[in-house]
Amino acid sequence: MDDVRSSTPEPAIPGWRLILSDAGRLWASREKPFSLAAFHAGAERTVDGDSLEALRAETDRQETIAREADTQAAAVTETTAGQTQGQAAGQVIS
Repeated sequence: MDDVRSSTPEPAIPGWRLILSDAGRLWASREKPFSLAAFHAGAERTVDGDSLEALRAETDRQETIAREADTQAAAVTETTAGQTQGQAAGQVIS
């Protein structure tokens, strides 16, 4: 016999905690902070929505902003590291 109460339900939005305000507004707060690059790109850790569907769309938008910012930051870091290595090897980089 399975005890349904012993299983932990999947979160409605993985990685985000949902809050229902006294006024009936839905909020979501990301469990882990975004990276500094994502923060500077405008990713918001706490967002709100009129419905669960709207809240999911908004958290997806924030995750997309963060992912794009992190990808761009990694590319800049990789380029900078390559330039530094080239300079150390005596190569001219223009």
